[in-house]
Amino acid sequence: MTATRPVEVGPLTATEDDGVRRTLDRAVARLRELQHDDGWWKGDLETNVTMDAEDLMLRHFLGVATADGDEQTARYIRSRQNHDGSWSNFAGGPGDLSTTVESWVALRMAGDPADAAHLAAAGSFVRRGGGVERARVFTHMWLSLFGLWSWDDCPHLPPEIMFLPRWVPLNIYDWGCWARQTIVALTVVSGVEPVRPAAIDLADLRSGAGPGRPEPLTSPAGLFRRLDRVLHAYNRRPVRFLRERALRKAERWVLDRQEADGGWGGIQPPWVYSLIALHLRGHDLDSPAMKAGLAGLDGFTLHTETDEGPARWLEACQSPVWDTALAVAALLDAGVAPDDPDVVRATDWLLDEQITGPGDWQVRRPDLVGGGWAFEFANDTYPDIDDTAEIVLALRRVRHPSARDRLADALDRAVAWTTGMQSRDGGWGAFDADNTRTLVERLPFCDFGAVIDPPSADVTAHVVEMLAAEGRSDEEACRRGIDWLTASQEADGSWFGRWGANHVYGTGAVVPALVAAGVPVGDSRIRRAVRWLEQHQNDDGGWGEDLRSYDDPAWIGRGESTPSQTAWALLGLLAADEESEAVQGGLQHLVRTQRDDGGWDEHRYTGTGFPGDFYIAYHLYRLVFPVWALGRYLNRQQNRRERGAR
Repeated sequence: MTATRPVEVGPLTATEDDGVRRTLDRAVARLRELQHDDGWWKGDLETNVTMDAEDLMLRHFLGVATADGDEQTARYIRSRQNHDGSWSNFAGGPGDLSTTVESWVALRMAGDPADAAHLAAAGSFVRRGGGVERARVFTHMWLSLFGLWSWDDCPHLPPEIMFLPRWVPLNIYDWGCWARQTIVALTVVSGVEPVRPAAIDLADLRSGAGPGRPEPLTSPAGLFRRLDRVLHAYNRRPVRFLRERALRKAERWVLDRQEADGGWGGIQPPWVYSLIALHLRGHDLDSPAMKAGLAGLDGFTLHTETDEGPARWLEACQSPVWDTALAVAALLDAGVAPDDPDVVRATDWLLDEQITGPGDWQVRRPDLVGGGWAFEFANDTYPDIDDTAEIVLALRRVRHPSARDRLADALDRAVAWTTGMQSRDGGWGAFDADNTRTLVERLPFCDFGAVIDPPSADVTAHVVEMLAAEGRSDEEACRRGIDWLTASQEADGSWFGRWGANHVYGTGAVVPALVAAGVPVGDSRIRRAVRWLEQHQNDDGGWGEDLRSYDDPAWIGRGESTPSQTAWALLGLLAADEESEAVQGGLQHLVRTQRDDGGWDEHRYTGTGFPGDFYIAYHLYRLVFPVWALGRYLNRQQNRRERGAR
């Protein structure tokens, strides 16, 4: 799919610029249509069917499953099955063993017979991949809840880790916030090792594979494997008073972090495990925490139609703050007035969402006053740096008719908080500062997903761009951020994308940030990045990068063109003041592929949760980023015409 040269098109004529304007106007109109009356935007957030399989299994474990709910979930899961019987972690991706195991189990619980053709095909895929024996730890833990796998064969998570002080390695604050919330809840589950038998068996999924070759004892992983045996032995005969104190401490920690929407961190993994943990601690289904948690999950449930009939699926998270920040920035770049009613309405909503209270981030920054924003509707414990930087960039440009002082004060607090969250190495992570201890990654439990939150190029770039817009390019924090980005540039000229796919996202974020911070467009860092973008343009004029690039370098910069990734590449090239055929090709691709309603189709996933493991399709990306790129192009053209007229 990837061209080795820029697509061969000529410069856009004035008439073709008019076509870009018409495309942008239609897209802006569509974006306005999608705004909620309260001022926010939220696109659907699609992941993979483990969300739905685990939701079904959770409801069976808690005893709240219904026949209609099971069938609607089962229809959705069946509708996402691949031709080879597997289920994938992202659209168009290869089948995933653990995702397929969980889907098979959920469908069996929903009543699908084991000898049904679709389950037989799934079983065959699993056996070819090594069987249920090779599934990830999370999957084995779900199976253990129903007596389908032995708890003895799952890594043990002792609740007593709650007693580890914050300076001791492997304390709970060594984990990234998403993993931390999951781990604390799972220590309760692991300490109890509950079993509520399901009337199915896994014979069709077993390959007979034995345990893998043990790691050398001299390695950290090998040492932790041996330690796990000791922990299992202790779990059979724990010190009772110590165990009960640890369970109570974990329970209290979980309860203290339940959000207003009933969830934990606004994301599925800690949510479902916290519900199980509280239930095991004696909270019945009518208790306030359990009622709120289950009701909140219903609020994450969406409904759709499949060939079999009505179906339901679960969002792993919801992204209204992020989507609203991006939408406001895109509208402003598209030429919408800074006091436009839609922009002001969004600004008012965002101001009400700012988090000024305490949170887990204060473990490493205890004296830093709050002022950030979270990703979700309700997540007051975990504001994130990426959202906050983008909100400052967007809202500093707003001309509020009645709340200018409030807006200025809120943004000043946000800038101070974001700057204070810089890690020692000069970069910025997403939620925490200096969350970089890699020892937790060696634990037997950690075979799925990122578990720490080190600085990343995309988040650091957004903060650097924000600081530059604030006139702070010469301050130490910004200079250290630039140095971090310089050191993290790949040998090929690109940057790795932690939260978006992948090098196209990273490079499209870093180039505008460096240029905004004063790096000349002729600088070698910028020129190398431009060459990389131009060399990875597709023959149709667009850009795409398959999510397999996180595991297989052969996919870096390669993939089917998507509107969001095309826009990211254009944002990088436009920031570098490029007039190349690559820019013209990207613009023409967006013009040519726009739908009649002003939006674009995007079947591929372009968002990243955990590189290599968990991916996201943000349904608003396909609209908001093209608006951003087209607007910046037309702004550049207008500025050039004005300079020429002078």
